[in-house]
Amino acid sequence: MEEQQFNVTYKVYQGRNELDREDQVLLEKASIAREGAYAPYSNFKVGAAAILENGEIVVGSNQENASFPSGLCAERVAVFQAGARFPGVPIISLAISAGSDTEPSNEPAAPCGNCRQSIYEYEHKQGKPIRVILQGSQGPVYLINAISDLLPLGFNSSQLNSQ
Repeated sequence: MEEQQFNVTYKVYQGRNELDREDQVLLEKASIAREGAYAPYSNFKVGAAAILENGEIVVGSNQENASFPSGLCAERVAVFQAGARFPGVPIISLAISAGSDTEPSNEPAAPCGNCRQSIYEYEHKQGKPIRVILQGSQGPVYLINAISDLLPLGFNSSQLNSQ
């Protein structure tokens, strides 16, 4: 038996103002998108903004539903919209801003498992990493170099083609 380990390296910034200008703008777009979230059940709003290789920025916000499985997370709204509106254009970075209406969130919230898998599919398809920028409604910012860092041993299409 051999034991192995996964390690994730990421950068932590004390706040948005430490980021380069492009990342600041992207995170601001995610924060604005968060305000448009429909979250009457959890009161936890999430906004996402993806910048594409062609310079377009596509946003999304979480959309809850009384039938809980029918809602959709902000990250998937943004990534699916990017894929639908700009097929074949790689996503460079995805910024995610998350927080409650009742209390400011000082901790970044990472994408859920479904979102990680969905973003990973796009990363695998485009053959380039998708940087992930995370922040709560305020406080520190985490910068992860690739979604695959957050989903080690991710499932992809190459496994479907094996015989």
